[in-house]
Amino acid sequence: MQSIRILKNSSSGRIGIKGKTVLVRVDFNVPIKNGRVEDDFRIQKALPTIKLLQKNKARIVLISHLGKGGESMVPVAKGLNKFIKARFVDDIYGEKARKAALEMKDGEVILLENLRDDKGEKECDKKFAKNLASMADLYVNEAFSVSHREDASIVLLPKLLPCYAGLQFEEEIENLSKVFKKPKHPFLFILGGAKFSTKMPLIKKYIKLVDNIFIGGALLNDFLKTEGYEVGQSLVDNASYGIGKIIKNKKIIIPEYVMVKDNSGSFIQKNVVDILKDDSILDVGEKSIRLLLPVIKKSKLILWNGPLGKYEMGGAGASKKVLRMVSNSRAESIIGGGDIVSIVSEIKSEKKFSFVSTGGGATLDFLANGTLPGIKALG
Repeated sequence: MQSIRILKNSSSGRIGIKGKTVLVRVDFNVPIKNGRVEDDFRIQKALPTIKLLQKNKARIVLISHLGKGGESMVPVAKGLNKFIKARFVDDIYGEKARKAALEMKDGEVILLENLRDDKGEKECDKKFAKNLASMADLYVNEAFSVSHREDASIVLLPKLLPCYAGLQFEEEIENLSKVFKKPKHPFLFILGGAKFSTKMPLIKKYIKLVDNIFIGGALLNDFLKTEGYEVGQSLVDNASYGIGKIIKNKKIIIPEYVMVKDNSGSFIQKNVVDILKDDSILDVGEKSIRLLLPVIKKSKLILWNGPLGKYEMGGAGASKKVLRMVSNSRAESIIGGGDIVSIVSEIKSEKKFSFVSTGGGATLDFLANGTLPGIKALG
């Protein structure tokens, strides 16, 4: 896999990109509300690659998806223009897009319309990929967070153009690899979120590598149910996934105190033995957070994936408190997973961690498998 970092040496003549059109696959699938970008974390993470290409006088064509298709990239273009000047083109590879690409000057940037407006993107259609590739001289993947998907812009474009990994893409691989290639110890894994089917492979893999795994989020409900506790109206996954085989492992930390919403609508802390049939578990309790603090303090490496509570229902308290505890520790801290990153952005603490991943599903897949379709496509 070639890194775009080698473009820093382009002045030596080894790689001449001045005047070349570079197709950059970014992931600007960001939350939009009332026509405005709510969280520009992923946009900001793509800026170093874009600016490096600008410095080397390339002509930059940005391509991304937004949602499932049918949503315009106009709000994204406005959000991007807060950082760099970029022209929006209401087209993907048709006459408008081609004309705009041909008329670009060195160092200019354009953003094309939503890739998923064309079914060829999700269907990984060769004709669609060839149409995109025909507008450019080089391809750069700066969309790590989508690189677990076998979409045309991820796995076909690298076969059609000289290809490189973006700066953030390379940092994702370098930092996430640390947790399964000779990790530091004591090693704490904080695991939350809701999709047990995607988390179980991580538990099975990392139970061998870590010193402790702290369980939160809806995953906790499944563990409690398996142990025979009442979980009331809490979200659970009815499939077993073999929890019973690992639940007694001494490395696993299961909180004994949780925050529940009872039948009166009150948000109260309870011991797990006191949960009633009308209760809904929404977060980890304060007492369990305090018990986690000594484990955090002695850890040298902390990996965190997924929120500890149902934050959209008021269960963000534990995640925020533990994030602050981790940020104040001396451990190398790696935060990954879309929803927990949203909380990091909300409390404006990104710079307090060693690394914050842009990925959600891609981070999970990379941590579990050590590679992604988008990485393999880059060679």
